[in-house]
Amino acid sequence: MSMLKDPSSKYRAFQPIDIPDRQWPSRTITEVPVWCSSDLRDGNQSLIEPMDPARKLRFFKTLVAVGLKQIEVAFPSASQTDFDFVRTLIEDGHIPDDVTIQVLTQARADLIERTFESVRGAKKVIIHVYNATAPSFRRIVFKQDKQGVTDIAVNAAKLIKQLAAKQPDTQWTFQYSPEIFTSTELDFAVQVCDAVLDVWEPTPENKVILNLPATVEVSTPNIYADQIEWFCRHISRRDSVLVSLHTHNDRGTGVAATELGLMAGADRVEGCLFGNGERTGNVDLVNVALNMYTQGLHPGLDFSDIDAVRKVVEECNQLPVHPRHPYVGDLVHTAFSGSHQDAIRKGFAQQDPDGIWEVPYLPIDPADIGRSYEAVIRVNSQSGKGGITYLLEQEYGISLPRRMQIEFSQVVQGETDRLGLELTAAQIHGLLEKEYLEATSPYALIRHRLQEENGTSAVDVEVLNQGNTLHWRGLGKGPLEALVAGLPVAVEIMDYHEHAIGSGTNAKAAAYVEVRLDGGRPVHGLGIDENLTTASFRALFSALNRALRQAEAQAA
Repeated sequence: MSMLKDPSSKYRAFQPIDIPDRQWPSRTITEVPVWCSSDLRDGNQSLIEPMDPARKLRFFKTLVAVGLKQIEVAFPSASQTDFDFVRTLIEDGHIPDDVTIQVLTQARADLIERTFESVRGAKKVIIHVYNATAPSFRRIVFKQDKQGVTDIAVNAAKLIKQLAAKQPDTQWTFQYSPEIFTSTELDFAVQVCDAVLDVWEPTPENKVILNLPATVEVSTPNIYADQIEWFCRHISRRDSVLVSLHTHNDRGTGVAATELGLMAGADRVEGCLFGNGERTGNVDLVNVALNMYTQGLHPGLDFSDIDAVRKVVEECNQLPVHPRHPYVGDLVHTAFSGSHQDAIRKGFAQQDPDGIWEVPYLPIDPADIGRSYEAVIRVNSQSGKGGITYLLEQEYGISLPRRMQIEFSQVVQGETDRLGLELTAAQIHGLLEKEYLEATSPYALIRHRLQEENGTSAVDVEVLNQGNTLHWRGLGKGPLEALVAGLPVAVEIMDYHEHAIGSGTNAKAAAYVEVRLDGGRPVHGLGIDENLTTASFRALFSALNRALRQAEAQAA
């Protein structure tokens, strides 16, 4: 088999929804939805190895800590393990008073009764019942007409209402899902949901949840938004209904469909942390929530320590979070491109701590979600001076002058090209030491003596050259000028920078000298010492030796 030359002979394009006056395209998300995690149910059933009770409990506690107030914890009629987990949550007091657990059941009497048994004694429960309504399921799976499918939903709704009345100490919320909503005729979806509402008789004070799942993504996100807006316009008792979204990611647009669905009038979102779920996954709650956050709307969920949340999710699901996953992936706050690195570094330098976030390439401040700036920039063969400079500044307090950044980036580039690997800050610092601080040949500074009188500096330096000790003397208006005057070759100082590394008694001085030898290409040198004058002398010798080596290499 191979891809068809004409896929239209096998696949039908999804028909658009006729809403000439659709409103959602001009709206923005200004209100936070009700969040419901389905990690422990929808997410769990998608795992190669479903979670054991200990992992499920750990995950549940993490969801509570994040701030989820509605958590779908199990399909208790499906297995004894799920049933027992619900009992553990209730009997061992793991459910906070402000958290509502949700349990899922098919629209079958025996399964509904078993589900009610599992939640006996719970304070707040959402009973979530579903049956498939799409034409293909009616025809292929259930062999039912529309009335038969409606009767299944209505009979389930009646039984749920009866059983809930027998447990008045529990605060009940009823939820119905017309499964495969996105493939169901809209008028029929409304018809079935209205029939369920007629049984449950919701009020604005005691709302019913109508969950409209994109069980399988079948269209572009704008069509899902059209479906949601059409549904919201036509469902009865709209003020007594929470319209809920439950999108999957078959087309890779689950987040977009959810966002557009919220713009179209939905009130609630079901999904999983980091997008785990059947096939390509459920909508990613973290992604949707932090998208809101970057638009200035707090989602009401706390991801201040996103790495800790990720650790729990990875260990419980036994699935890694992709390194390019939005917001939390290992590489999402990382720039390898040199121009990107330079822009990020400049952005950090200019960012007002109390102002609007404007660091290039970073839509969110990593610190807001507990990520460190040290992870923002890494260096490989695609990197430039910006990343190198940032790492040296952050890790070692070394602030290279701009032209030296360009020069040293070529050294790093050569090493990354040779290794074909990413370099750490320590490796970059090692290259800096080797290239500049260890540039002690042909002339190594042994010691120096400085005398200053009436604005004139006299320098006497002892130098080692090929095993021979040399003495150079010079006069100038300052120490560095005096040293240059005593050199045996003509050296022109092009630029000079200095700064402190650290503070207090352990502070050192870093000096950077840019020189030109006999009118040649400018070359940089670096010196570090407790004494600033010594640091500047070391920097000059570093530059001199590098210039002499380069001149020798060019002559050869």
